[in-house]
Amino acid sequence: MPTEPSSPRPDQPTAHPAVSPTAPAAAQPTDPARPARRDLLRTGLATGAATALGLAATTGPAYAAPADAPAPAPGATPADRVLTLTGHLPTGAPDFVYLPVEVPAGVREIAVSYGYDKPQVPPGTPGNSCDIGIFDERGTDLGGPGFRGWSGGFRTEFALARDSATPGYLPGPVNPGTWHVVLGPYQVAPQGLDYHVQVTLRFGAPGPRFTPHYPAERAHGRGRAWYRGDCHLHTVHSDGRRTPEEVAAGARAAGLDFIVSTDHNTSSSHAVWGPLAGPDLLILPGEEITTRNGHWLALGLEPGQFVDWRYRSRDEEYPRFVRQVHRAGGLVVPAHPYCPYVACQWKFGYEQADAVEVWNGPWTYDDESAVDTWDGRLAVALREGRSWLPAMGNSDAHSEPQPIGSPHTVVLAEDLTRDAILDGLRAGRSWLAESSAVTLEFTVTGHGRQAGIGEELTVPADAPLDVRLTVSGVPGGTVRLLTDEGQLHQESLPAGGSGTVVWRTTASLAAYVRAEVRHPKADGTPGRGNSMGPDLPWGPMAALTNPIVLRVGDR
Repeated sequence: MPTEPSSPRPDQPTAHPAVSPTAPAAAQPTDPARPARRDLLRTGLATGAATALGLAATTGPAYAAPADAPAPAPGATPADRVLTLTGHLPTGAPDFVYLPVEVPAGVREIAVSYGYDKPQVPPGTPGNSCDIGIFDERGTDLGGPGFRGWSGGFRTEFALARDSATPGYLPGPVNPGTWHVVLGPYQVAPQGLDYHVQVTLRFGAPGPRFTPHYPAERAHGRGRAWYRGDCHLHTVHSDGRRTPEEVAAGARAAGLDFIVSTDHNTSSSHAVWGPLAGPDLLILPGEEITTRNGHWLALGLEPGQFVDWRYRSRDEEYPRFVRQVHRAGGLVVPAHPYCPYVACQWKFGYEQADAVEVWNGPWTYDDESAVDTWDGRLAVALREGRSWLPAMGNSDAHSEPQPIGSPHTVVLAEDLTRDAILDGLRAGRSWLAESSAVTLEFTVTGHGRQAGIGEELTVPADAPLDVRLTVSGVPGGTVRLLTDEGQLHQESLPAGGSGTVVWRTTASLAAYVRAEVRHPKADGTPGRGNSMGPDLPWGPMAALTNPIVLRVGDR
């Protein structure tokens, strides 16, 4: 992949870290509270950059040994070397600050800790939040080979060596040369941000080569069938509290057939999933790319593949990384596009996406907005003769008590394999479920033909078409049938939660039809689709289908 040069822009201030080789600074916790899932999105996870253009230290050496340090005896292992970098970042600092560290030959392990001040700010004003990661001697070029790990604001320290690394970081050779500790000032208070970084170089013989254990691309499926999967999950390799072992166990308990590993801005977890997959659970490598203009999921990456995130929409770098994912056969999926937290709102457009995550975790108002936007785009795409964008639902689960698999996507695939699952998701042969307790069948039949979710039905304009939805697992739920004109049919399910709804239309009246199943509202009422008022018209989503497309033809 081509790389781009990394150098400061003339209009950017330059960081001047102070170098102290003997006085290590104590790391401060960067995020003492880890509350609900969407708060985690806000707390300084790895997120984008204007470009790979960073701030490099310009005063003092990256490391200076004490003048009176005794030379090691011949053949002895040198003592640890400690470097402390401190500096000040003003409000408006660039997205990334690159602090060079000269690594000599013979280093076995690099250990880093950091902290920064958190001055009081007025209510509603962002306070300091600063992420951290590291690049090796191969450089910091955007999309280049030098990436060695990222932990956002979730950890105050990390280490990496040839044989092992802190989750979020990549084991591998510790080669001599100029490495860079990278700070990501996610938010900077009006007073600015004072940081201190301590780097410890530990000498000695390197450990054995790290052996990755990637998951298989095939599980024991049921042939052509509907498979349940959660495509947005986090572990301790980014900002999650669950280990990969706990995530795999949770996926099995939730009745899932497949999951995608999507830790923020790192591929480090890919290498540990192999023993956790099995005949009953397909695990696909992925990544959540958290830019400053929105988050997106790269699903079905090649094992160990890393996708860079250091850009904004105006940098016009996003298409380059979309192509990278597509070359690997993976999918590009904008995530929680209306999430209200800093840097989460989607600003890259949908033209190059393969699907869109319209339901993320517990149902909230931003999911309503995402579904409304997605539905509006369906009609435009069909009118213009373009392909339409499938909807997805994922849990985005980080830790207890956030449930894995709520929601998830149910996809019709030829088998339980990487390629078959991705093909089904790409084609929109899928529906979204709150949990595995919800089951659903959705078809349109007419003129001697039948089509299911994600398929097309071509019939004469006035041929009667029977739309049939059979659902279970939603006690007292409300079925909504929607077309390009909006909701055209509503019907309540019995207290037992199971029922079949049939409604008739024609291709001349509907360009597509899709279904929603909602829980009752908080007051126990079903909601009304053709009313306006101060409260939300519907209860939480229980199931949502992709459309069945209806086309007019003489055949």
